[in-house]
Amino acid sequence: MFIRNVAEGIHRIEHAYVNTYLVEDEGGLAIIDAGLPGMWPELQRAVRDLGYGPGSVTALVLTHAHFDHVGSAARIRREFRTPILVHDDDRYIAAHPYRYEHENKRFLYPVRYPKSIPYLGAMTLAGALNVRGVTDVHSLDSGTGPSLPGKPRVLLTPGHTAGHVALHYPDRNVVICGDSLVTLNPYTGAKGPQIVSGAATANSPQALASLERLAETGAGTLLTGHGEPWTKGAQPAVEQALARGAS
Repeated sequence: MFIRNVAEGIHRIEHAYVNTYLVEDEGGLAIIDAGLPGMWPELQRAVRDLGYGPGSVTALVLTHAHFDHVGSAARIRREFRTPILVHDDDRYIAAHPYRYEHENKRFLYPVRYPKSIPYLGAMTLAGALNVRGVTDVHSLDSGTGPSLPGKPRVLLTPGHTAGHVALHYPDRNVVICGDSLVTLNPYTGAKGPQIVSGAATANSPQALASLERLAETGAGTLLTGHGEPWTKGAQPAVEQALARGAS
């Protein structure tokens, strides 16, 4: 599903309950997160419909390097000749998307939370078990933002992974959160602002602490890695996520 202008100059692709965002300005187009392999046909069409193609996609930015955000990265790099940017602390995961730290045993979640089964099933059908890693990546840090379309502030938001980042677009009143805050937790099926379960989060206390960096932006809209956009302000979303805690 391709939705234009979920915020000014920011477009959303949702496939198998994973979100990818396309950010454009006069300087070009950036892809934020690479979804799962099954997203590729939709992404290819969306990029073409926006008027871009090989050589004109400025960057693929990974908010973090879990398999469901790296799934189409190798193909984007190959087909669009696009550089991939990721924080140095997630380089290893980018190369090995299934070797990441997590607090809890993942196989227990569908038993404990049956509502998660449709979401995890859709992700599996979209290629969640067949993701190739990427090693040809460039460093993403707090100084990178001005060179990217939309000129975001790169916010370090560790916890879900050690190198997780969010992207704040002050002129557009938007933060792309990645999985630092989601409105759908695929591991429980729960909706509303929250952090992702310990099945996929390396350090939940650190992830909860990082939410303050989202609140400090004062942004009106949060675009999350999973779930619908949140348009009621960063501070209320963070308050709800903190109240919910870890799962």
